[in-house]
Amino acid sequence: MTARQPLFVGGSWVEPDGGHYEVIDPADERTVGWAPEASRDQVLAACAAAREAFGPWSGTSPEERAAVLGRAAGIIAGRLTEYAELARAETGATLGTARGMQVGVAAARFRRYARVEPAEWAIPPQINEAGPMGKAGVMGALAVRRPVGVVTCITSYNNPWANPAGKIAPALAMGNTVVVKPAPQDPLSVYRMAEALEAAGVPPGVVNVVGGSRTEAGEAAVASPDVDMVSFTGSTAVGQRIAEVCGRGMKRQLMELGGKGAAIVFDDADLRSAVAGIGTTFSFYSGQICTAPTRVLAQRGVYDRLVEQLAAYATRLKVGDPREPDTVVGPVISAAHRDRVESYVELGRKEGAVVVAGGERPDLPGGFYVAPTLLADCTHDMRVVREEIFGPVVAVVPFDDEEEGIALADDTDYGLIDYVWSGDVARAFRVARRLRAGGVGVNTVGRNMEAPFGGFKKSGVGRDVGSYALHAYSEVQAIVWPG
Repeated sequence: MTARQPLFVGGSWVEPDGGHYEVIDPADERTVGWAPEASRDQVLAACAAAREAFGPWSGTSPEERAAVLGRAAGIIAGRLTEYAELARAETGATLGTARGMQVGVAAARFRRYARVEPAEWAIPPQINEAGPMGKAGVMGALAVRRPVGVVTCITSYNNPWANPAGKIAPALAMGNTVVVKPAPQDPLSVYRMAEALEAAGVPPGVVNVVGGSRTEAGEAAVASPDVDMVSFTGSTAVGQRIAEVCGRGMKRQLMELGGKGAAIVFDDADLRSAVAGIGTTFSFYSGQICTAPTRVLAQRGVYDRLVEQLAAYATRLKVGDPREPDTVVGPVISAAHRDRVESYVELGRKEGAVVVAGGERPDLPGGFYVAPTLLADCTHDMRVVREEIFGPVVAVVPFDDEEEGIALADDTDYGLIDYVWSGDVARAFRVARRLRAGGVGVNTVGRNMEAPFGGFKKSGVGRDVGSYALHAYSEVQAIVWPG
């Protein structure tokens, strides 16, 4: 019988009040395991445990906290094969992605925040030269970073390792305690992360994991009076509801929400590079990623060639069992999500888009697969162009000149990551500086993991990654004394 996962509350593994629910492998629809259904009272108990643990944990030295994170990184890396197989089964990611981009990145993030960098905890002291009372009013001032307190971390289903690690590690490094509410589709990996942290010596109550398939657990983890901050990755709609609750309680927020990334491809672009970059939408997490360049804006001189090459690229990708080494595109997370993505493709047809690649369900014996799909002849008012689909679907819109390309890119509710491809690097950077997006890739879809990450508009609030995450999970305190 497949194991039934307990909750992790206050340093103990406890049976859930609400029983268990089935976690399904999206590749073959088999049972991966049974996840716990926490009650509201159990979530509130986890928040209370985190509050009790906050004082002692925040009082430890940065070096002590870093040592725990370093040991956790080693444990995760040492169990890479075991953990990657679970991640593959829960998410449908290819085994290579599960190893490198999920578990591998999680270990790297714990390792990164195990580096003690004093400059990131303190701000250079400031001394004013004169005050309102003249020389007698000269004051010294020191600004220091202090932990926020108890942080609720609500994580996304597309990466149950890297996403939670990117919240938990910097939060703990700054001296916060955490209550983690994993995504209901693939929560088992997050409990393995909790096991690694427990083995690494994290004290009871510093890390708590309480999940469930219903909204009850998440709502309690946000509304608890013991919680000082909510760090959320997910849809804009859910983020807005969380923000309303946080606003009533004056809780700090870090929100990484939806995206509809524009890829502006100019006539002088290196098409091979542009096609490879845009093509990651088809393969990377099967398009279930908020940073994907799903909205391609192609200058008319290159439009036909770009569509032709993207279509050829999409049709070459093998869709199938993510355990097979030559599989590039695995399933999406669930049958419901597959139906949603397919409904958008059909909507695109009705809106007048031309399906030049994909558009039909792959002929496979089971699983929740969507063929890489390219929609051409799109206009910017189509819903497939304006709304986040979160699947392996790319829409292409033509534009005439630089000003129109920028205007179309910014004509969206979102502003997470945009991309610019041009052989004229000066122009590419000029355009990048004008785009209202939290990040812009110039001739690349690559990420620098020390660069600030976050969105404009409805794509989020705040910045994390690298040193910016330490800032996100801290408050600034001023200490003033007579000069």
